[in-house]
Amino acid sequence: MSDMFETEDKLGAVLVQVQDDLRQLRRSVGKMTVSDGGETVDIQALDTAIHRTQRVIRNHAEEYLKIVNKQLLVLPSIEDTQRRTVQVPKWKPPLENIPEIRPQGGEGPSPGEKHKSALTMRLICNPAHPNNRATMHQKFGIPLPGVHKRSTHPATHQRVITGPVMGLHSIVPREHQSLALPEEDEGTGNAGMLDKKLSSSVPQASLLHTVIQHKAASLHHREDAHASRTAGCKSQCQKQLKFIEELGSTGEETSREHTPPRCTKTPPPSKSTEYRGMRQDSSGLPLEKPQSLLLVPGNISKFPFSIIEGRTNTMATDFCHFKQSFSLCWSNVVDVLEALEKLLGDFAVPLAKVRGERLAQLGFSWEMSWTKSPPVTDLLSVLDNRDEVQDLVFRPGQRYRGSGGIEAAAVHIQSSWRRHRAWTAYKRHRRRKWAAETIATSWLMHMQIRRVRKSLRERRLRQLENYHSRAQHLAANWKRIQSSKRTIIHIPSLGYSLSQRLSLRNFDFMQNIQINRLCDIRDVNVEVIYVSSQHLREDILDYYSSLLQLHGDAPAHSRRFVIVTPEAVDHFPNHNMCLSTLLKYSPRTLKRIRDLIQGKQAYIVGGLANVDDLAVADELGVPVLGPEPAVAQLYSTKSGGRRIFTGAEVDVPPGRGDIYTLNQLHEALAELMTQSVDVQRWLFKMDSEHGGGGTAFCDVCHLSCHSWALQECRRHGPKTWNTSWVQQPVRLRYLDEIPEWLTQYAQPAKTSCYPNWACFLKTFLRQGGVVEAYPPSDSVTCLTVDLLLEPGGEVTMLSCGDQLHGSCQLESIGSSVPQTSVRSDTLATICTRVGQACLQHSIVGYVSVDLATFLDHRTTEQKVWAVDLDLTYSDQLAMTQMVLIMTGGTLNCHTGHLEVPVPIAEKSLACQTTAKPPVAHHYAVIGRSLFHTSLSMLHHNVFFRMCKAHGIGFNMKRKQGTVFALYDSSERCSMGMITISEDLQGALLTFARNLSVIHQEISSPKTPGETNFKVLIKEVEDVLQRTAQNKVQAGKGNTSAKPICC
Repeated sequence: MSDMFETEDKLGAVLVQVQDDLRQLRRSVGKMTVSDGGETVDIQALDTAIHRTQRVIRNHAEEYLKIVNKQLLVLPSIEDTQRRTVQVPKWKPPLENIPEIRPQGGEGPSPGEKHKSALTMRLICNPAHPNNRATMHQKFGIPLPGVHKRSTHPATHQRVITGPVMGLHSIVPREHQSLALPEEDEGTGNAGMLDKKLSSSVPQASLLHTVIQHKAASLHHREDAHASRTAGCKSQCQKQLKFIEELGSTGEETSREHTPPRCTKTPPPSKSTEYRGMRQDSSGLPLEKPQSLLLVPGNISKFPFSIIEGRTNTMATDFCHFKQSFSLCWSNVVDVLEALEKLLGDFAVPLAKVRGERLAQLGFSWEMSWTKSPPVTDLLSVLDNRDEVQDLVFRPGQRYRGSGGIEAAAVHIQSSWRRHRAWTAYKRHRRRKWAAETIATSWLMHMQIRRVRKSLRERRLRQLENYHSRAQHLAANWKRIQSSKRTIIHIPSLGYSLSQRLSLRNFDFMQNIQINRLCDIRDVNVEVIYVSSQHLREDILDYYSSLLQLHGDAPAHSRRFVIVTPEAVDHFPNHNMCLSTLLKYSPRTLKRIRDLIQGKQAYIVGGLANVDDLAVADELGVPVLGPEPAVAQLYSTKSGGRRIFTGAEVDVPPGRGDIYTLNQLHEALAELMTQSVDVQRWLFKMDSEHGGGGTAFCDVCHLSCHSWALQECRRHGPKTWNTSWVQQPVRLRYLDEIPEWLTQYAQPAKTSCYPNWACFLKTFLRQGGVVEAYPPSDSVTCLTVDLLLEPGGEVTMLSCGDQLHGSCQLESIGSSVPQTSVRSDTLATICTRVGQACLQHSIVGYVSVDLATFLDHRTTEQKVWAVDLDLTYSDQLAMTQMVLIMTGGTLNCHTGHLEVPVPIAEKSLACQTTAKPPVAHHYAVIGRSLFHTSLSMLHHNVFFRMCKAHGIGFNMKRKQGTVFALYDSSERCSMGMITISEDLQGALLTFARNLSVIHQEISSPKTPGETNFKVLIKEVEDVLQRTAQNKVQAGKGNTSAKPICC
């Protein structure tokens, strides 16, 4: 029997050795890359064959272990488990009172005694047996308490059965175990032998009865039972690990029953001693008595060993015990162990304490043991001193202090250098690629923009050619068109530059201030299409409809004007786009206008010319009554206007245009001041200035050398003073003082646009401008004349009026029509010359000329200077059209009278027989831009009721009174007003009274609001005072032509 056990032990060792050899061979094959006889060896096929052989040997080893370690449990008798239930008694006998039974005499027990002793031990170990109490009392004299009686109810817990209990052979070292029994122990049996060995090897072991609980097992056929046992078995390593975990949980349960925690260690069952200890006889009874278990705390490793400086001492007792315990799964454990040793050696870890059971569990759970090492965190999890080792492993540079550190450092340096070179090359390549893409994209964009610009140039050239061809047709047929039915498309667009448009507030309101162009329908042959820059509400539409119906046939007037608003106004609310541009991007509005003018003679009357005017005209297929946009942009500037005036040979103020640099400004100003020493104020006007916002001034009285220059001029006399050698010292003196003089004393006319001289000068030099002299007089009157330069070559004066100024003396906010400051023939001559000069420069359409008149103190003669030229339809002309349609009269600028037909009720009988009906000369005062913030609190109907309550209105029978012009229905802060009377003084008084009444009604002393009413009232009072002075002088026979300062 001993020889058989030894053979089986050797066979298990051989199987383990074969598995180790196959694992080493498989690793070697994975690293081998050779060719045999010119033929390449298939490494993958060889690896597969080795893997298959290893799996077969492992299966045979497991089958061998199953046969060797086959254990049979004693099944209960087949009975109704629901009726019979055996409860395990909680009472246990004191083990220390059980006497040790040893045979008497020197001879061994007989076979009968041995069988009887084994039966007795079986009864003792089974507390549930009916004879257990009697045997214990008979053999050992221990009276046991009564067992609970069996319950007749169905059992609610599992049946208690007994099975073999493994002895303490597993915890006895291998060198203390023997395969044969000694002769002196043969008589004592297995129990005595084990007690003796345990007393020498494990002194503190005690006997403990172990009860195993199982579920009721179901019976199967012989083949099924064998198959189920075969299929349900796992590898021996799994059993060992699972058994260790179960023992740990059993120890915890035992501690809950006030029993010290215990856990057992189970040696590998392949040893012969274990095989002998677990054998059973044919009846299923164990051949040896239950042994005591080792008491080990649960928080201490069961198989600890140490790794010093990356190496394991294979001869150490703890490691040998660990290797012996997990010998069957050592092939998996050794892979993880080698990986752990390599990790600790690479990082020069001096000491690592390993928990063997965790290492074995990691080796069994790691599936890629021969191709890839476990992660570092998993390897470190098997250590007791994990924190210390982890700090050391993750310390920077620690890898290069361990085994192969120099080579690893060299590899790291080389890889870092290669990575740096590759990254540098990649960045260079990426930068070049980005540059190539940028160049390609820029080139494509450039070509695309070039194509777009080319197409735009071609389109604009085509539009310009169409403009010229239609202008020629308009000029050839102008007389016929003027005498026949026609449609006028009014587009009051302000084609300012982008910077100007963005700097202006309420730009849409400024483009709608000429809504009075609707009054062109006073000609029965005219139909008007007015394009509005904002949506007009019903109150304004109803107002103008009722206002225009007062003249002539009411139904006919309502059908002869249409107000349209481009839909692009809603899409570009804050872009300050000119009206022609908005109309260009409004296809529905263009289609509507085309439908309205289909089959009719029509032309466009715009505002300040813009290139989009040509696009709109080309879309509608109609001519434009106006200059070419490029020509208009050139001559609508201050410098361009001076060139026109110089060509027309009219008087202009001393000055110079086209100034773009500071040195040029200083030199021009020094020369002008030297030539005109009597000028007291000099003006600086931007070329693109409109409305007086781009004007600054500076008085010469602040110059210290000015009085000396006057003395020099008087000393030399007028004739000698005009020579250059006389003026040279004065000019140099001026040139030295002008820079500081401008810096300290020059100021903008409207500080709301430019707060100081520095800001004004920056814009002035960027846009260019002119330097002009202000008239050297205390009484200066400015007037505006509107001309129509017909395409046929004739010049017609449409309106003329003396200007009314607001807070800025250079800004006009109203006028009195007709003008009374200049003789009519002189004015006609000047306007005819200017008109002819404009026609020579291909300027047609509506033109506005600003003049300044004053008395020369040296000659006491009236002088008229041409100061400004606007190539656009003016606000004054639009308000004049409203005056004419309300009075039904005509404005004769050659005579300077507003002729209004006398009502029939006032005609005499003699007058009725005359061929020409009598007319009366009326005067009108126009305020085109009256502003008051409190007006927004009143709706238009409420405002008109208030005016009616104060007697502010228009008398249709006498053609006198007040008329309002409404521009906006949303904010309602601005409006226009016209007062008409038989004389100028009456019109001015009515205008001032209306402003005073409206201001008192809509404002209070606490909240007066922002307004220009007070300034305008003061201006009207000054005009009335000077008018009265002129009448007194005229009554005394003074025929001097002193102008009325308006």
